[in-house]
Amino acid sequence: MFVCASFAQQMRIGVLRDYNIKRITFSYNSGSYSIFGDTSDFGSILPNEFIEVSIENGKVKLKKGTIELGDFQKIYLIQNNPNTSLVLTSKVPVVKQRKYEDDFEISSDGKELALVNLVDIDNYLAGVVESEGGGGRHIEYYKVQALMSRTYAMKYRGKHKKDGFDLCDGVHCQAYHSMMRLTPIIDSAVIQTHDLVMLDSKNQLIDSYFHANCGGQTCEPQDVWNEKIDYLYSFIDTFCIYTKQATWEKRIDKTAWQNFLVDKYDYPIYDSTYLSMIFTFNQPQRKAFYIHPVFGIPLRDIREEFDLKSTFFSCHLEGEEVVIQGRGFGHGVGLCQEGAMKMAKSGFNFRQIALFYFPNISITNYSEYKFYTQKYSPF
Repeated sequence: MFVCASFAQQMRIGVLRDYNIKRITFSYNSGSYSIFGDTSDFGSILPNEFIEVSIENGKVKLKKGTIELGDFQKIYLIQNNPNTSLVLTSKVPVVKQRKYEDDFEISSDGKELALVNLVDIDNYLAGVVESEGGGGRHIEYYKVQALMSRTYAMKYRGKHKKDGFDLCDGVHCQAYHSMMRLTPIIDSAVIQTHDLVMLDSKNQLIDSYFHANCGGQTCEPQDVWNEKIDYLYSFIDTFCIYTKQATWEKRIDKTAWQNFLVDKYDYPIYDSTYLSMIFTFNQPQRKAFYIHPVFGIPLRDIREEFDLKSTFFSCHLEGEEVVIQGRGFGHGVGLCQEGAMKMAKSGFNFRQIALFYFPNISITNYSEYKFYTQKYSPF
């Protein structure tokens, strides 16, 4: 059993999960790391040093520099002091270098390497916020992004328990592409929101959904996932309407458009009245269905079929093309990132921003939430 040098709460995050890693190096970036193969101690990774880990016959093969150290079930890289980090360079396949803080556990599922970053929760959140939100933002925006990311992490911790870690680095968990590298202000945002999470009216952790731009109106959750969520509903958002991704246009061959609607939904093309409507749709406010609900054509299906930026669009025919004039980017549920960025620049604080996009929720300390929701046992 190995203990992380950090005294804060630790997360187990599966990294590089989008790749079938066969061979990878871990090299010095800052501080030093002790190397363990199962229970054997192989010294430390110091400046200008590296180890190579590969998979062979279902076991994990370890080399330090050019020296082979043997085959093991698990390899551990344990930081010798706080604020240390490693450079990960995948050799097979070739993947762009990444840097991570804190400890690592490397094992095998028989076919590829499983890489788990045992990372302090605040270090993890800083990496997530930078991966999800980018650089150059106002600190109040980073605070609300940190609040949402922490809420998600605590709500879904253990989602990948069967895989041996809490969460992965993919977008179906939270994007976590590396340690926080370029935006020091993110560290401050994470620290200033330390332990804070969002709860619904039943004192349960919320689903903190977000998207790039809502186009001026957020979307009903049931229009996206067929599920009503009490604290999320459609409302007008004027903060994002003049931002980068507020509007867009795409042109689609009219035959492809017509064939999709006829073949998948039996659109009544042989009725002259309905035929005249098939290429024309006006959506001044968000709707769930194309033309009319009676046809049973969800806008989300059209978005997926034609790779549209959102379901918030209107269309008309020009010659042999259907012209799609759209608003927003993403599913439209929850927080609008570009709207939140504008609110932060306009002087709103992170609590005001969070409550604007997630009405009827409360913001509280996770430690208090856990205390009041733990199950009492007299033994």
